[in-house]
Amino acid sequence: MRAHSTSQKFFYSTWRTHFNHQANGNFPSHVNQSGTIERKDFDLAIERICRMRGFNPGDPKHQQTQDILINVWDGLRARADSNKDGQVSHEEWCMMWDEYARNSGPALEWQQRYMNFMFDLEDTSGDGCIDEEEFTTVCSSYGVSPAECSEAFNRFSQNKTVIVDRAKFAELWKQYFASEDPNAPGNFIFGKVTFE
Repeated sequence: MRAHSTSQKFFYSTWRTHFNHQANGNFPSHVNQSGTIERKDFDLAIERICRMRGFNPGDPKHQQTQDILINVWDGLRARADSNKDGQVSHEEWCMMWDEYARNSGPALEWQQRYMNFMFDLEDTSGDGCIDEEEFTTVCSSYGVSPAECSEAFNRFSQNKTVIVDRAKFAELWKQYFASEDPNAPGNFIFGKVTFE
């Protein structure tokens, strides 16, 4: 991985926070709190998301959620599980995103699906935009305080002056995983405003 300048330390802290947030039982993976990402985390996340959204087994939306998240897991495992143990460790996670940041061309197919899934999850009304209420409801359901979610939304929407449609979310997503700027609006798309 890269040498750590001050901005790079922040860069890694956002990834570490995202990983640890998930490792502590929050969406979308690490829901079993093992400290690594595994297939069973995605199975549990599928159950949790479908229950939260009212998607019953046999519903097309339930199957779509399962298909998308298993595709994300397969892509993540293929790309990040360097020791092929069926788990993605914190180190493997950071190495994968470090490579993405250094070669931040188009996202891999599974990364694109993950981003689109997160957008669709947060756009609960299906109107093509994420508003503060939708964002706060979803992010607070996996452990971020509503006040912190609201602050995060205001930061990445520039105090609600920017419409967060899919194209804007894609821009913010890339910032989250590739920008070394601590003030980049994309740093707040997972509802957190403080990083470890």
